[in-house]
Amino acid sequence: MQPATAKWYDRREAVFIEFCIEDSKDVQVKFDKTKLDFSCVGGTDNMKHHNEVDLLEAIDPNDSKHKRTDRSVFCCLKKAEPGKSWPRLTKEKAKLNWLSVDFNNWKDWEDDSDEELSSFDRFSEMMNNMGGEDDLPDVDGADEEESPDSDDEKMPDLE
Repeated sequence: MQPATAKWYDRREAVFIEFCIEDSKDVQVKFDKTKLDFSCVGGTDNMKHHNEVDLLEAIDPNDSKHKRTDRSVFCCLKKAEPGKSWPRLTKEKAKLNWLSVDFNNWKDWEDDSDEELSSFDRFSEMMNNMGGEDDLPDVDGADEEESPDSDDEKMPDLE
């Protein structure tokens, strides 16, 4: 038996863990207040996988859920104390070789006061606040067709 590869990320209300096992069978996920127990059979070699995680903080086991897909098993661990940031998933500071941060979904939500706005909305808002074309400064010589330029001089022939 070996641990399944997993990725995790933190949100205000919950912590999410994705166990990356294709074609998983016999999936068992057990949520305790401070522990997560995951096991399944899967992968191309139908190997048994087992992960036991001592969590950094407490979760609500009754509100925590999991969902199996063809590619992975996705777990949503509801925080017992919503709004508290988890700098890591595990109680121990040791690096687990099967666990990594899901940087595609990671978000520093503590510092983000505009959480409701998507990054595109924030970008659009910033562009609108910058002003229109009428606000551009007047640049001397920018509209002139024929302006003397230092790199327009004829270059000498190569020998």
